[in-house]
Amino acid sequence: MRSFLVILAVCCAFGGTRPAFAHPHIFVDVELEIVFDADGAPKGVWISWAYDPLFSMLLVSDMGLDPDFTGEISEDERAALDGFDMNWIEGYHGDTHATQDGDSLALSGPVEWASDYRDGQLTSRHLRLLDEQPDPDHEWVLAVYDPTYYTEYNIAIDPRISGREGCTARVVEPDRDAAEAMLQEKLDEMIAAGADRADIEAGFPEVGDAFAEEVRIACDTSS
Repeated sequence: MRSFLVILAVCCAFGGTRPAFAHPHIFVDVELEIVFDADGAPKGVWISWAYDPLFSMLLVSDMGLDPDFTGEISEDERAALDGFDMNWIEGYHGDTHATQDGDSLALSGPVEWASDYRDGQLTSRHLRLLDEQPDPDHEWVLAVYDPTYYTEYNIAIDPRISGREGCTARVVEPDRDAAEAMLQEKLDEMIAAGADRADIEAGFPEVGDAFAEEVRIACDTSS
């Protein structure tokens, strides 16, 4: 998880005899821009995050910004906000995953970034480079998800492509019913093994990929 996360209170709603545990806690709208270099090879991806209003308010307050809760900050406060979500702890991979044929493609850490807070919403944007190039003749995939499903990412608009013609980036929706069923099965197994609320929250199943939208990128290489 990112080191800047504010730990929210965990609420559990009960139905019948088994609890429905509250995940995710943070909701983020995502925009992706796939960038190609002058030779037409994929260079990297700009990743934009827009945080939900509750998390935005909690984090800005935790940072001592916008003390009057106006939903706006001064230019000095905006400078203090710069890079607020770029302080990644060791082992955190940025919740953006590049793959081809099921194999991971390494992405760099952020090399450029910007952030803002307006109308009560935190936003940020960062560029990550492809350290491993996909095979240009085959489709490759970008997916934005938190494996622990603490944060839910949703692709807000169609992904963009810059620097090359003849490429497409289509969004493929997950099977949410199947993902929910898998999650419930894993929770039932934990409960049957004697796990309580704290145990489940601490060791929540890593199901984020099952809920993730995929962006499948393909380019016409015939010419």
